Amino acid sequence: MNTLKLTNLSKTYPNGVKALDAISLTITDGMFGLLGPNGAGKSSLMRTISALQEPSSGSLQFNDIDILKNPQQLRQQLGYLPQEFGVYPRFSAYKLLDHIAILKGVLNRGERKDQVEALLQQTNLYDHRKKWVHNFSGGMKQRFGIAQALLGDPKLIIVDEPTAGLDPEERNRFHNLLSDIASSKVVILSTHIVEDVHDLCTQMAILQEGKIITKGIPLDLVKEKEGTIWSAIIPKDELDEYQNRYTVISTQLLAGKTQIHVFAESKPSPMFEIIQTSLEDLYFTSLYTNNK
Repeated sequence: MNTLKLTNLSKTYPNGVKALDAISLTITDGMFGLLGPNGAGKSSLMRTISALQEPSSGSLQFNDIDILKNPQQLRQQLGYLPQEFGVYPRFSAYKLLDHIAILKGVLNRGERKDQVEALLQQTNLYDHRKKWVHNFSGGMKQRFGIAQALLGDPKLIIVDEPTAGLDPEERNRFHNLLSDIASSKVVILSTHIVEDVHDLCTQMAILQEGKIITKGIPLDLVKEKEGTIWSAIIPKDELDEYQNRYTVISTQLLAGKTQIHVFAESKPSPMFEIIQTSLEDLYFTSLYTNNK
C-alpha cells in the first residue's frame, strides 16, 4: 500500500498571493479527486507534490520518502501529466516515448522496447506509433501524456485537468484508462469537472482559495446533504429575485426557462420540489457555504 501524506502544507508566492493554506491530506492507492474552481490552488498543489516547487511551510511524505529533503528520490517514482503538455515536433509517438524513457532512466534497450510497446497498446496508440505526436488530436495527446507518465512504473501519478476540452468519446476512453491504472498506485486527479470525480474517484477533496473545505468518500459526502437540495422552474427574468430570497447554488436553462437548485434545511416555498442530491450539488453547496 502506497501512502502520500501532506501536513499543514502552505505556499505563498513572492507577490504575496497565498496559493495553499495549511493543507493536510492522507492519500492511499486508488483514484483521488481534487476538485475546485479555476484559481483554487489545484495546480499549485500538484506542482508542490511533484517537487517542482517548494512549499513555504509544512511537510510532504510519500511512503518512506521525505519529498522536501529528497525530491529526486520522489521523481523516480512519479508520473506527471501537467495541464499544459507540450511535445517535440517531428517525433513519432514511438521515438518520443523511447526518448522520454531514456530520460527517465530506462537504459536497457530491450526493457525500454517492451515498456514503450506495452504502453502504446494500453493507451490505444499502437496503430499510430509512427505518426508525429504534434499532429495528434487533443484526446490522443492526452493518452500519449499518460503513456509517458507511466514509463518506469511509477507509484505516484498526478494528472492535472486531463479531460478539459475532450469530446465525450475521448473523455470516456481516458476515464477507462485512468481507472485501469489506479488499483496499485496513488493517482491524483486534479479537475474542475465534477463528472470526472463522480465517475472515477473513491476519495475526494474540494479545494477553494487554497484551503480544503470538504474531504471524504464522494457517496458519503453526498448522503450528508440528502434532503437539503430543492428545485424549481422559474422565469429567466426573475432569477435575481430568487437569488436574493434563497440560497441558489446552481442554475440551468431548460426549455427557455431557468431551473434553479436551492440549498435549504426545509422546503423553501410550495413551488419547490425535493430532489436527489448529486455530487455537483454537494460541490456547489460546499463552495457557497464556505463563502458565507
